[in-house]
Amino acid sequence: MIKIGLTGSIGMGKSTTARLFSEAGVPGHDADAAVHALYAGRAAPLIEAAFLGTVVQGKVDRSLLSPRVLGKPEAMKRLEAIVHPLVREEEQRFVEKARSEGRRAVLLDIPLLFETGGDRRVDVSVVVTAEASVQRERVLARPGMTEERFEAILAKQMADAEKRRRAHFLIDTGRGMDAARRSVKAILRALAGMP
Repeated sequence: MIKIGLTGSIGMGKSTTARLFSEAGVPGHDADAAVHALYAGRAAPLIEAAFLGTVVQGKVDRSLLSPRVLGKPEAMKRLEAIVHPLVREEEQRFVEKARSEGRRAVLLDIPLLFETGGDRRVDVSVVVTAEASVQRERVLARPGMTEERFEAILAKQMADAEKRRRAHFLIDTGRGMDAARRSVKAILRALAGMP
């Protein structure tokens, strides 16, 4: 079974691209979705113990947690040490289930694929990219997003140019949905020849 690692900086169209892989029959595991579920579940008491006052009614309140970790490397490392192992457990369960179902490929949607060494757990990496101006426009259009928050998020992500350099495949979402869909199909055709 081929494990495809999907990544891309904020606003590059990664979630949309993951849906395109799903439409093409490749089941996916979304690390961000896993984090959301964990924040409302078993990670909440662990995060509350490390960051008092960030859990409300049993769920991590991101608006309370974000100012405690964004732009603060030590705090971010503490949070990641709690969350990343739990996300990897969920990912491993997903991969084992797909393997038992006889799937030929799975998609692991990991926002910080290269930053966290996740690329060592996949067979190929796909980077979703777009021009910086397109990225900025998409991100700043999100509710509650500010320039400061956007810059803080970018600061913890590897530069797009470096991600592109490390990728096995690129999908440029700035060229529209049809082009992105064609890119996904081309990647899957290329991978069909892999053992």
